[in-house]
Amino acid sequence: MRPIAVRGLVGVLGFLLVWEAFGRSGAVRPELLPPASTVLTTLAGLLVDPAFLTDVLVTLGSWAAAVALAVLLAVPSGLVLGSVAPVRTATRSLVEFLRPVPSVALIPLVVVVLGRGPDTTIALAVYAAVWPLLLTTSYAMGEIDPVQTDTARAFGLSTTRRLFTVALPHAAPFVMTALRVSAAIALILVVSSELLGAGTAGIGQFVFAAGSGGGRMDLVLAGTLTVGLIGCVVNAGLETAHRRFFGWDAGEPGG
Repeated sequence: MRPIAVRGLVGVLGFLLVWEAFGRSGAVRPELLPPASTVLTTLAGLLVDPAFLTDVLVTLGSWAAAVALAVLLAVPSGLVLGSVAPVRTATRSLVEFLRPVPSVALIPLVVVVLGRGPDTTIALAVYAAVWPLLLTTSYAMGEIDPVQTDTARAFGLSTTRRLFTVALPHAAPFVMTALRVSAAIALILVVSSELLGAGTAGIGQFVFAAGSGGGRMDLVLAGTLTVGLIGCVVNAGLETAHRRFFGWDAGEPGG
């Protein structure tokens, strides 16, 4: 095991020990903050519960669809914005106006338009996840060394070939870094949308039902830990892919 992994494991174990000690200290009622051991035991039971696993699959399906759509929308748009100055200038004000709008503020509007369900959670997650990919791709296009572009043009490469042989290889590490950010944002928005009533199933709905139905904080925290574990696995996978496929890029080490 790598030293960085060992340090990370030690940090997690330390956090769990502090949580356990605080939960058993009597400083707060156990029904409000159960000890870590209670929550982990509950989580272990949930991982063999078909109903909870169905909720996990619903959340993962919405998240995967949102990330895929965000990539399909943002990367080509970023390539255009970064390489066509008139388009970038014409859309700058619109992008800067829409980008700060929080997706959760759009929940009532999207629910009215699409109704409650996966379509709504996916739409909200796409809206939030698209901006890091769009802006990073556009930025990466602006950072291409003009010598590379001029050389490709001098050798008679068409615009399409320059896109695939110069622009995309240069932008790919930047896009991969932005993808890690967008994937985390999409997961947060999917769960938040489910929690706030935009979805009809998923981990967010499970947490809401556990908290409002019987005040089962062990279930609430177990569901929350599940989201955290999914986020860690996704980030680790994307980081590994970044290092494997783009380790040659010194400017974007993938860490």
